[in-house]
Amino acid sequence: MRRGLRLPADWPLTATAALLTVFGVAMVYSAGQTDVPTFVVGLWRTQLLWVIVGIGFGYGVSRLSVRLVDAVTVPIYAVSLVVLAALLVVGQGAGTAASTKSWLAIGGVRLGQPSELAKIAVVLMLARVLSASRAAPSSLRELVPSALVVGVPWLLIMAQPDLGTGIVFVGIYFAMLFWAGVSWPLLVMAASPALSLILAFSTGIWGGWFLLLLAVVAWVRPPRWEGVGLVVANLAMGVLAPLLWGRLDPYQQRRILVFLDPSADPRASGYHVIQSQVAIGSGGFFGKGFTMGSQKRLAFLPEQETDFIFPVVAEELGFLGVLVALALFTFLLHRTVRVASRATSPFASLVAFGLTAAWFTHIAVNIGMTVGVLPVTGIPLPFFSYGGSFMLMSWLTVGLLVSISEEGRGRAGGLVL
Repeated sequence: MRRGLRLPADWPLTATAALLTVFGVAMVYSAGQTDVPTFVVGLWRTQLLWVIVGIGFGYGVSRLSVRLVDAVTVPIYAVSLVVLAALLVVGQGAGTAASTKSWLAIGGVRLGQPSELAKIAVVLMLARVLSASRAAPSSLRELVPSALVVGVPWLLIMAQPDLGTGIVFVGIYFAMLFWAGVSWPLLVMAASPALSLILAFSTGIWGGWFLLLLAVVAWVRPPRWEGVGLVVANLAMGVLAPLLWGRLDPYQQRRILVFLDPSADPRASGYHVIQSQVAIGSGGFFGKGFTMGSQKRLAFLPEQETDFIFPVVAEELGFLGVLVALALFTFLLHRTVRVASRATSPFASLVAFGLTAAWFTHIAVNIGMTVGVLPVTGIPLPFFSYGGSFMLMSWLTVGLLVSISEEGRGRAGGLVL
């Protein structure tokens, strides 16, 4: 532990996170201002409480040395696996995901989503595994340990099922492999089974992708058993896709179908995307004014305090408000990549970049689904969407990044109070 009360050395990162948080709480407040009051009207107070809790824990984490974080990584990861497994038995759903088992509850009171903290645990453990070797993995066999680190919690998450968090885990994995120095051809081969699963909805597209994969394998020339295994895995994904489709919950199937054609289900799953696009488009350049969005006030916009809070920003603050939000997110990600590039150890650098990847995936997928270019997966927007465990995770991430940043500067930064 470091002694003394210090202001963070990387104050631009912390200040940007604070501005995004204030912006987010204001939008949660606005989301509750509807013509017919609902339970959302008071959620901003709860969100503010979680902000205070999150900043407190984040500050505590920022006082820890990276070496101590490394030392407790394995226990943190193990506990996260146990909790994720327990959710399959005692977990509960909520809102539009009532059929899932993503929330931990005691006495009927939901305490939060352990999967949010599991994201940090996976980043830490993956960084530990990848940094243990002096050279980056150069074959599929060498990727097996890191794949297991992500694959086990990913399977537990998908069993809930929570597709949004599962996507974040995939984004974290491949971003950290890239930062560790894994070659592009190997990344393509490693991702190929998942891509085959996604592209199998069209036989023609999947066939073209499969031929491209064969060309990559012929060019790279991996060991024979790896090449054969890779081809078999991609063929298996193409065959299993229809079976896995049948395993998805009906609401998840509808979300994917609506992504391809929102008008296919305009009164149910398509309603989300259609109303979101209407809200975003109606904001214009300057917006309709804070709390004055008509789509929101008339409750046409679903989940406006959580997954679809970005359309509230666009409708009420217009293009200028969206530009400010995106500028803050861009600067935040720029600072986190800077922290990763200046870290004093491979472990610290990988942790910083993995946390950056988690934020980037959340931002890209959330905004992408609200504008209709990605399927609706129920993934929140950092610092904006209502949710205690997500806000806590966001500020724990800030704390870890500040700790890594300060050690990257030799711990010379900051003001002792």
